[in-house]
Amino acid sequence: MEFEAKYITPDIKLSCYSDRFFKSDIMFDQHMLVWFISGETKIVQADGVHIFKEGDIFLIPRNQLATIINYPKDGQPHKTVVMHLTTSLLKDFYTKLDIKPKTITHPKINRYNNHPLLKSCLSSLIPYFDLKELPENIASLKITEAISILRTIDPNVDDVLANFEEPGKIDLVRFMERNFMFNMPLDKIGYLTGRSLSTFNRDFRKYFNTSPQKWLTRKRLELAHYQLTHHQKKAIDVCYEVGFENLSHFSHAFKKQFGYTATALTHINNDPL
Repeated sequence: MEFEAKYITPDIKLSCYSDRFFKSDIMFDQHMLVWFISGETKIVQADGVHIFKEGDIFLIPRNQLATIINYPKDGQPHKTVVMHLTTSLLKDFYTKLDIKPKTITHPKINRYNNHPLLKSCLSSLIPYFDLKELPENIASLKITEAISILRTIDPNVDDVLANFEEPGKIDLVRFMERNFMFNMPLDKIGYLTGRSLSTFNRDFRKYFNTSPQKWLTRKRLELAHYQLTHHQKKAIDVCYEVGFENLSHFSHAFKKQFGYTATALTHINNDPL
C-alpha cells in the first residue's frame, strides 16, 4: 500500500493513499474535522453507511466506533486534510465561554459539504505541510479558527465540542447489538460501555452466555448473510462492512457457519428466474 502522511503538528495532517483501498476499524479518541481533496471514503457506523467524496467537509465526533474504507477514485489518490480537535484544546477554548451543552446519546457525523469558510480555513494549511519551520503558534491559531467557524455555521456544534464527559456504564446488550460489526480490541469496547476489560468480560458472559469472540463472529456472519440475500451486495464489500479483516477469513467462516460459500449465495441471488 502506497501511503504518505505529512504533519504540521500531531493534530494536523495531510494523508494520501494511492493504492486500491485502505480499511481500518477505529474508535475516534478525539473529534476529527476532515476536508476531502480527492478520492472517496465509506464510513460504516451503527446508524448506517456514509459516503464522502471530493470537496466534502465533515466532523466526526469522538468516542465513536466506525469502519473506515478509503478508496482512490478517477485516477486520483485518496487525499485528505485532517484536523484533530483535542479535548485539551477544546477545554482551553470553552473555558472562556458560558456553555452548557446538551447530552447527545449517539452523536452523528456532521456534514458541511463544501462550505466556503471551512474550505478556506483548511485549504490555507496546504503550503505549511512543505515547510521545515512553521511560524510560531500557527497550528493552534488554525485550529481555533476552525472551531470558531464551526460555531458560526452550526448552532448545535457546542453540544458536541463542549461536552467533555467520559463514557459511563451503559446497557451492554444494547451497545453490543448496535456495534458488533466493528472489529475493535475488547478493552476499547469495554471503555465505551464504562467497564474495565475484566468487568466487560464478566458481564458479557452473564448476558450472552458465551465468549465475546464467538458471539461477534456469529452476529457478523448473520448480518453478512442478510446483506447478501436481501441487498445483493458483493461478498468483498459485505466482508469489510460487517467487521472481517480479509476476504479469506470471511469466506472460511461463512462456509463453516452456513455450509455454502458467500460467493455461491451471491450467484443464486443474481440468477434470473
